[in-house]
Amino acid sequence: MIKSKKLLAVGVIAALGLAACGSDDDSSSSTEAPDSTEAAEGTTAPDSTDAMAEGDCAVGVVYDITGRGDRSFNDAAAAGLDQAVAELGVTSSESTPTGDGDRTERVQGLVDDGNGLVQGNGFLFFDSITEVAANNPDTSFTIVDSVVEAPNVASLTFAEEQGSFLVGAAAALKSQTGTIGFIGGVENDLIKKFEAGYAAGATAVNPDIEILVNYITQPPNFDGFNDPARGKEIAASQYEAGADVIYSAAGSSGLGAFEAAAEAGEPGEVWAIGVDSDQYNLVSEELQPYILTSMLKKVDVATFETIKVFCEGGDIGGVQVFDLSVDGVDYSTAGGFVDDIADQLDELKAQIINGEIEVPTTP
Repeated sequence: MIKSKKLLAVGVIAALGLAACGSDDDSSSSTEAPDSTEAAEGTTAPDSTDAMAEGDCAVGVVYDITGRGDRSFNDAAAAGLDQAVAELGVTSSESTPTGDGDRTERVQGLVDDGNGLVQGNGFLFFDSITEVAANNPDTSFTIVDSVVEAPNVASLTFAEEQGSFLVGAAAALKSQTGTIGFIGGVENDLIKKFEAGYAAGATAVNPDIEILVNYITQPPNFDGFNDPARGKEIAASQYEAGADVIYSAAGSSGLGAFEAAAEAGEPGEVWAIGVDSDQYNLVSEELQPYILTSMLKKVDVATFETIKVFCEGGDIGGVQVFDLSVDGVDYSTAGGFVDDIADQLDELKAQIINGEIEVPTTP
C-alpha cells in the first residue's frame, strides 16, 4: 500500500517570465533550459544540503509533446524547474517527446545523462515512468497527474476539481447571459474533474445556469491538448450559442479559445478562463482584457517543492496531494477582473477547506 502525504507549498513563488519555446529540431534528445546547463554524465543525487549548495543535485524534466512555451501545463513545470535552478543551484536537463513512441526513450535518456531525479510531466508518462523506474532503482522519479506505485517514484496529484469550483463560481457571478461554456482537451477521467468542479461551482452560485460542454478529442487521441484552431472553433460556437464565459481545460488548445473571445465581443462582454498557469500573464496584451481569471494548478509549486526535498536528502516517495489546503490549486486575480467578487470566492474557498463544501470529481 503506497503512502499518501501532502507537501506544504512555499509562501512566495519567485516571479518567472514566459520561457522560450524549445528547439525546432525534434530529433534532439534534450532541450536545454534557459539559464541552466545539462547534467554532467555520472552526476548523482546529494545526501545533504551541502551537496545541494555545491550544485551537485541534477534534475531532469520530460515535458509533454507541446514542450516549453505552451503557456499552460508544461510552462508551469518549467517555472518550478527554473526556480530550483535559481534558488537551489540545481543542474537541470530537459527533453520533449515527439509523440507517444519516444516517451520511454526520453525518460531513460535523462537517467543516462546522470540526473538523480527525473520528472515525467503528465499522466501519459505512466507506462514510461513505471518501466524506467523499475529498471533504475537508484534513480528517483516524479510523475504528474498519475500514480505509479514504486518506492522510487513520487506521484504528484492535484485537486483540480477544487480550483475549478472557484472559477466556475466566478463564471456564474460574472455571466450576464446565464450561459457559460466548458471546453475539455480530451474526455478522460482527469479532465472530467475540471468539468465537474466548474459545473459545481457555477450551479452553487446560480442553480439555473446553463453550461455548454464540448471535448476536442476522445482517447486514445490526445491531440485535443495541442489544437488551438479546434479550440477556437468550439469556443466561437459556444459564444454564438449565448455563452459569455468559457473555461478551457485543454492545454495549448485553450489559446484558441482566448482568440475566439476577442472576436466575439468587447472586453467585459465576453470572458475566457485560463488553466494551470496564470494565463493572463502569458498572453498578448490584446488578449489580456478577456482573461477573467485562471484556475491555478500549481505544478510549479509541486515541481519545486519536490526537487527541494530531494536535493536536501528527504523522502519524496508516495502520493503527494496538492489541494486548496496547501495552496496547490487556486484562482488567479491577475488583471483585477474578479476583485469585486473575491470576497465571495474566498468564502467558498474557506468552506471547501473546512469541509462544508465537498466538490465532486465526476460530472
